Amino acid sequence: MIVCREVIAVLDAYVDESLEREQRAEIDRHLLICVSCVAYLASYRETIRMTRVAIEDIPPEVITAILATIARNPH
Repeated sequence: MIVCREVIAVLDAYVDESLEREQRAEIDRHLLICVSCVAYLASYRETIRMTRVAIEDIPPEVITAILATIARNPH
């Protein structure tokens, strides 16, 4: 049985639906019994949604400047 830590480690792939069918099914079974992971998944999805909305309001030149800064400082 998969544990919470393992679910969280692959949550991005789960949300993107890029997991293998078996691994996704295992996570789905875990989500049926783990209220904490269900809440975490909901929060994760809401964060993605809010970020997409916020990004829509950012001028393209600002995004370009941010990406250039990140590329110069890849910590």
